[in-house]
Amino acid sequence: MSTTLVDVRPARGSDAVGISEVHDEAWNTAYRGIIPAVALEKMMARRGPAYWRRLTMRGGAGTLVLIFDGEVAGYTTLGPNRVRRLNYGAEIYELYLRPTHQGIGLGKRLFKEARRVLSANKLDGLVVWALEDNSQARQFYSGLGATEVARTLEPFGDTKLSKIAYAWD
Repeated sequence: MSTTLVDVRPARGSDAVGISEVHDEAWNTAYRGIIPAVALEKMMARRGPAYWRRLTMRGGAGTLVLIFDGEVAGYTTLGPNRVRRLNYGAEIYELYLRPTHQGIGLGKRLFKEARRVLSANKLDGLVVWALEDNSQARQFYSGLGATEVARTLEPFGDTKLSKIAYAWD
């Protein structure tokens, strides 16, 4: 009998390549056909291993990784809410899994650990943003009991896309 280990922990510099791979796989799957191709390629190019190494070397729990059978299978970035008009203390900036690891409860596990870390840091109430056209993300957050609290437009090159804020008290 074999056992697959799953762990969620703060990211380390040694996770940078794995996080970068998850980022590229997840963004290609989630945003290809939604975000204009040139804008998407530019955004992805800025998030290589060097970017993630710098981010993880800052310390703290601002980036968590989900380790599945010894490999980075997902990540989340989190911290204080950046939109002052929304009365929530915390924000999950990103939460992504490799497409091969979606749909089996790992995203929910990563989300719950992010909420626990934010709460432990006295950041109560949570907001997360998702592009309106990203139906998979919207279903995920709605399935976790989120309430839609705001909408705005975000520019991607010459295109503006609608994004939705989901929140939990």
